[in-house]
Amino acid sequence: MTTPVNVTFSHSSLKDFQNCPRKYYEVKVLEKYPREETEATAYGTQLHEQCELHIRDGRPLDQNFRFLQPVLDKLKAMPGRKYPEYEMALTKDLRVCNFHAPDRWVRGIADLIIVDDDNLTARVFDYKSGSDKYPDTSQLELMALMIFKHFPHIRSVSGGLLFVLKNSVRKCKVELDMQDKMWWKYREEVARIEQAHATGVWNPKSSGLCRRHCPVLHCSYNGRS
Repeated sequence: MTTPVNVTFSHSSLKDFQNCPRKYYEVKVLEKYPREETEATAYGTQLHEQCELHIRDGRPLDQNFRFLQPVLDKLKAMPGRKYPEYEMALTKDLRVCNFHAPDRWVRGIADLIIVDDDNLTARVFDYKSGSDKYPDTSQLELMALMIFKHFPHIRSVSGGLLFVLKNSVRKCKVELDMQDKMWWKYREEVARIEQAHATGVWNPKSSGLCRRHCPVLHCSYNGRS
């Protein structure tokens, strides 16, 4: 009998499985391919750090990141308590837990949360240093669902993907009464991962990312082996 696997997820890991179960298995389960730092990911890390330190501590932006000043000034001017790089985690029964708790079910880090206690609302923002061609607000939706649990007085969460190099924003809004239906969507997605663990079936999916970005060279869709 197969031992049940305690599947935990984040927005990025869930997207990885949806994009290609085979890659998810090789990278996330077997851990055969450690994450490699690229020039783009290093820049994104620096950008996030600049935003965090400026909003949290008031540290001046480095010269190469001063273009962020107008955006960050608008965020700082919004009413409410500011929580940069805020860690959130929940157990499977949606109880708040430690970010590293062994019984965590879902977790994520919000680039910035602004909690407006007077109006029982919150805002969540994610800084994007890449292209705005294919915006995916599902990341914000998951953050909003976790915000409702971490700040239980909040009744509505507005989110924004801030494409800071493109000067564009993609917005979404989640109301408290939407959460039950939305959580079932995630339970169904996690059940698919649990099924893959139980059956040992991790079928590959072909996409335009296979040849350029996938490290699983021995996959028939990769073409670089």
